[in-house]
Amino acid sequence: MPREIAHTDLLMELLSKPAVSRKEEQRSDFLESYFQDLGYEVQRIVHNLLVGNAKASDSRPRILMNSHMDTVAPVEGWTTDPFTPMLEGDKIVGLGSNDAGASVVSLIASFHQMKSRLEEKLDLLLLISAEEEVSGQNGITAVLPHLDPLDGVIVGEPTGMQAAVAERGLMVLDGEARGKAGHAARKEGENAIYKVMKDMERIQKLSLESKSEWLADPSAQVTMISAGTSHNVVPDVCRFVVDVRSNDQYGNEFLLELLREACESELQPRSTRLKPSGLAKDHFLMEAIHACGLEPFGSSTLSDMALIPYPAVKMGPGDSARSHTAGEYISISEMEKGIEIYCRFLETLKT
Repeated sequence: MPREIAHTDLLMELLSKPAVSRKEEQRSDFLESYFQDLGYEVQRIVHNLLVGNAKASDSRPRILMNSHMDTVAPVEGWTTDPFTPMLEGDKIVGLGSNDAGASVVSLIASFHQMKSRLEEKLDLLLLISAEEEVSGQNGITAVLPHLDPLDGVIVGEPTGMQAAVAERGLMVLDGEARGKAGHAARKEGENAIYKVMKDMERIQKLSLESKSEWLADPSAQVTMISAGTSHNVVPDVCRFVVDVRSNDQYGNEFLLELLREACESELQPRSTRLKPSGLAKDHFLMEAIHACGLEPFGSSTLSDMALIPYPAVKMGPGDSARSHTAGEYISISEMEKGIEIYCRFLETLKT
């Protein structure tokens, strides 16, 4: 393999290595070898690849560039092999081309161009992570404990190279109401469904005063419900699921307690780890966004930013609407623009 591959060729080669979440070994092997051919030392943590200093060696600000190598499984509707990328004019068609292969390649190219140039100014790290599409424990979560604190993170996701400075969080709650079984004909027992109906109304009426500059208000939606064993038996148990979307004004833990206070049913979170985020107006990442003429916005879609406990911005080539679709593609011009903006953004940082 040559020391450096042209961006288009690198993405085509990358996409030809299947990397559905939790099955990224082949793609990770390829990228690990590529980094080594470029002369970098690579730390492999499960299938995540880290280039740069995991530990701080001096006082330089530490900036992590991150995107993910994994993809969702292909949906129905592909008219070509999703694992055989095709070049169609300016477009590269293939599973994961837009989300987030183009970001991976653009970040690699930018890191390679800028690391030595900014050596005196920044301690620059690059992480190509796994299991992002499933928020898996063997993705970025497995890497963060190995890293000394970071001053800023650039997360590569398809945003048209605009800057997402905030992101909604996600929490899934399992609810359970207990009643008492009885014969439906004699109106015996205590119907657990009716208890849940009252809680659903309470959830629907929740209101919060503080507004986010970037994100929609928090929401809680009952999305699944299950009860009953027979038409003539009053159900003594009713179980339901609540999808909760948090924002930078109201985090997962706060919303959990608020919902528990409002409901009679027992509520248990599956996890609170997918947290909302918001970048401070005076952070140097925000200053660089404005200096580069980028448009900050709030994102409704989840990414590894939800798992990163450091100031972060999400931006990358491509369009989020193409993600997870049949015929997913990225244009070469989008990728070239991404590299140019990433490099300019790094040069603009005033930490």
